Amino acid sequence: MGIQPALRCGLQFLGNAASGNRESQDCIWKHAFPSLFLNYLNHADEKASAYCSMVLYSCLDDQKLKDLQNNANGLNVALSAVRVCGKQPDLDWAIWIVTDYFLTSPELVEAIYSRMTSQERIFFLELIIAKLGEKKCGTDAISANTDIPLKLVEFLAHCFQENCKAVLCFAADAAANENEEALVVVRLLDCLCEISSCHEKYECLQTQPGLLEDAIEILQQTHLIGKLGGNVFSISHSPSRVEQVLHPAEGFKAHVIRLIGNLCYRNRENQDRVRTLDGIPLILDNCSIDDNNPFMNQWAVFAIRNLTEHNRENQEVISKMDRLGLADTSFLRSMGLDVQEREGTLMLKSLKKGQ
Repeated sequence: MGIQPALRCGLQFLGNAASGNRESQDCIWKHAFPSLFLNYLNHADEKASAYCSMVLYSCLDDQKLKDLQNNANGLNVALSAVRVCGKQPDLDWAIWIVTDYFLTSPELVEAIYSRMTSQERIFFLELIIAKLGEKKCGTDAISANTDIPLKLVEFLAHCFQENCKAVLCFAADAAANENEEALVVVRLLDCLCEISSCHEKYECLQTQPGLLEDAIEILQQTHLIGKLGGNVFSISHSPSRVEQVLHPAEGFKAHVIRLIGNLCYRNRENQDRVRTLDGIPLILDNCSIDDNNPFMNQWAVFAIRNLTEHNRENQEVISKMDRLGLADTSFLRSMGLDVQEREGTLMLKSLKKGQ
């Protein structure tokens, strides 16, 4: 037997020995951490690194997560495990290490996130999105293991706020769509949209300092840049869209509007804040069908619904705009909806067929 088959067998044996046996797990950890994990997670033989991932997953618990977090080589082990995910995206052991363990430790995530390359961050954020999509939020089937810690949610929001303007480079030239920092921002926004849609769990996002203001500002900036024409933030009606390569920023404005709508869901303070920042006309101005932003008009309707719910002042803003002829409700009618005013209150109603 050659050296590689022997290596694989040895690692597989350790993984089997650790499975469900706390004493074996502790013994293996004592002798394998960190050198064995560092050697074989980064091994050129993919099967060896796969079996090493099995060993690591079988050994991990809350205390060993702290060992990873509080040891420089431990952080390297954690980062190596993330890299195995990128190299072998179909390897369940490596994925489970991240989703079942790393995501439960915001401190560990923050420590390794700062060491990741942009491509590694993108893949890591995609794992978080997949984790959020495991079960529909708001159902009784959710287990605690599917939750993302609130401190991690706040960290992701902070990363988005700190770097969101990087997406503006997409309007500069064709080569800008390879800007990795901007690509990370797109994935961060995707994460925040999914997280903020689970209002009961993650209402902390609604009070995240500056998040709503930053979302409105980046929407304003991309909207104004789009009005200049000829860039990914401009409205597009392309008959040959099916044959086109999708730009990474496509859908960005729609998702920002979705985030704003989620942040304003049954939150009077945020509803009022959007009004004072002139966010309502901005959202209404994005109620058009745009190939660069699929479903943007639907998300805009959703945001307006959340902004006007039990908020007479916001309803009045829209009502005045309508009376002055500044608001075009044709997009609503095209969707079978109409805005009606009853006793000073705006109501969204379904149109009857033929109307």
